[in-house]
Amino acid sequence: MDKTLKKIALIGQPNVGKSSLFNRIANKRIAIVSDMAGTTRDIRKHEIEILDRKALMLDTGGIDETNDAIFSNVKRKAIETAKEADIILFMVDGKNIPDDKDKELFYELQRLGKELALVVNKIDNDKELERLWEFFEFGIGDENLFGISVSHNRGTKNLFEWIYQHLPINLETVAREEAEALKKQRENEFDFDDEEDYSEEEQEISQQEIINKEVDENKINVAIIGRVNVGKSSILNAIIGEERSVVSPIAGTTIDPVDESFEYKEKKITFVDTAGLRRRGSIEGIEKYALMRTKDMLEKANMALVILDASRELTDLDEKIAGLVDEYGLGTIIVLNKWDENMDTFQKIEEEIRRRFRFLSYAPIIAVSAKTGRSIERLKDKIIEIHNNYTQRIPTSQLNRVIEEAVIRHSLPSPNGAYLRIYYTTQFDTRPPRIALVMNKPNLLHFTYKRYLINYLREQFNFEGTPIHVIARGKNDKMGDEEYLEKS
Repeated sequence: MDKTLKKIALIGQPNVGKSSLFNRIANKRIAIVSDMAGTTRDIRKHEIEILDRKALMLDTGGIDETNDAIFSNVKRKAIETAKEADIILFMVDGKNIPDDKDKELFYELQRLGKELALVVNKIDNDKELERLWEFFEFGIGDENLFGISVSHNRGTKNLFEWIYQHLPINLETVAREEAEALKKQRENEFDFDDEEDYSEEEQEISQQEIINKEVDENKINVAIIGRVNVGKSSILNAIIGEERSVVSPIAGTTIDPVDESFEYKEKKITFVDTAGLRRRGSIEGIEKYALMRTKDMLEKANMALVILDASRELTDLDEKIAGLVDEYGLGTIIVLNKWDENMDTFQKIEEEIRRRFRFLSYAPIIAVSAKTGRSIERLKDKIIEIHNNYTQRIPTSQLNRVIEEAVIRHSLPSPNGAYLRIYYTTQFDTRPPRIALVMNKPNLLHFTYKRYLINYLREQFNFEGTPIHVIARGKNDKMGDEEYLEKS
């Protein structure tokens, strides 16, 4: 058995369906399956393969808080195994309400700092899927919560995809895909000049082409965007410290995106230097092709530097480009380049930016000079800081305390005499932070009150540089229903 394989620990109380899931993943009836609680006693191991990636699956047996020496020993073994594992699947019974015993053990596993998924089994139909909201009480994010039914084979595909994303890549597969991509690139290298226009449908990026945002918190993907000749390439070179991009005073010199990475304060920062953006009517040939790829680059990024030219007046195009960042919900820094060429006060320019870019009110503004190197080090530090804000997860207990304080300070409205009540609050996602208000009548909560709560959250926590999405939910609202989404 390959000792280099990542280990996946499957943990949970007796009779939640771990052995059945173990068999489903292993694709063989290896573990003993029985309706009698506590059937699995020993730790079973089996090498598994999901698509082209391999791992070692560990079934730890049921955990039960009794005086029975057998189960006490099983719990000890399970926790020891979890400490050795790279990935933990914590399984609970979706037929029951969240169990305090499960929560206590889940928090203990959470403190290990491993990749951790909460798997809610026995969600056999769409109606039962509604109960998943109750399990956000664990403080788990939406991306790590899976409602499945092993016996009905429901929801397991999403779980397998999550496991797949956390396993090491298969180098043979990567080499084959790169060879195929290189071949396709050479075949299509000059094809884009043949057509004079592109339809809206052609500019849409298919789901198969979208590259998932980086999930490693030590990796930061930064898109550098701005209109032509604001100094994007110069900013890139100033930060990395080398002449990597072709820099020229002629507008539109940079044609293809240049991805450059470097290590800074234990973070790997990758810059995606986007091709210059022009007004659609003036784009021709190769630059038109570059514009079509801009949204694809933003899909890869989790942060954006919006570069503005401090030596020139702001334009409508600056606003449109900045709007792309808001559309994708990225962590954002507004960078004023060529500050050494401007004699106006920073306060005057800042007021103009805030007036025109109200939708990026949360983004800090930093004045730099790529030519002299002014404030470039400060910009690098700010990238780290904003990324930390963008990826942070606020504990449910703290969120509930802050929201309760906000409601006491400014009571919930009573539209048409209706009594509104927030049961609890939880952050269910990051990048950007997404927070659910679980309440009795979510459709009656006015957006202005959400805005108040968002501003109050910003007063209590450091969310500089990141949008906050607040969603009002009913206890029985289905997952994926975005009707009440409100952005900041």
